[in-house]
Amino acid sequence: MGDLHPVTIAIILANVLFSMKGFNDYSFFEKFKFNIGGIRRGEQVRVFSSAFLHADTQHLFFNMLTLFFFANPVIYKLGTINFVIIYIGSLIIGNLLSYFFHKEEYHYSAVGASGAVSGILYAAILLQPGMSLYMFFIPIPIPAYVFGIGYLLYSIYGMRSRRDNIGHDAHFGGAIGGYVITLFMAPYLFETSTLMVILLAIPIIILFIMIKLGKI
Repeated sequence: MGDLHPVTIAIILANVLFSMKGFNDYSFFEKFKFNIGGIRRGEQVRVFSSAFLHADTQHLFFNMLTLFFFANPVIYKLGTINFVIIYIGSLIIGNLLSYFFHKEEYHYSAVGASGAVSGILYAAILLQPGMSLYMFFIPIPIPAYVFGIGYLLYSIYGMRSRRDNIGHDAHFGGAIGGYVITLFMAPYLFETSTLMVILLAIPIIILFIMIKLGKI
């Protein structure tokens, strides 16, 4: 993992400061959260600003912790500028997918950096496929690609069932963003990590098939 890169520190600080402002200022939170009605009124800034707000300190902590663990593999493989492009691109793609699924639900709202962080997570998996994750309550390391595939499949389930308040569509969209942008930046992965590229594409293909069939 190594030391935190300055750009990672800057993103974490931006999330913390913006979120803390939202925790203490209801009107600020309402103005900048992701909200379908607001976006359709022309407040497109919400697509970007909502990713720096969080529902509570636990939500903020887990998103920043995930970024903390997976930022460096992307920064040191692709460089700082490309890391920022993946982060922002995943953020936007995640919220655009959320907009696609909820565009008729004017009341629908969401906040959080999960889409952007999911994009960084998937970029890291592609760039360092041999990495392992240590999950709470599981004493053995889990291959990152197993976690990645399982995470997307669970997101599809969450998008279909809608049994919780988690923005699964933004998570999934962010992961797609990280996957596509990383492959565009590092096409050599098609040769060096062919199996990983194929495996991580499976949940994405399943999602598009389900959308086509009207299952989601």
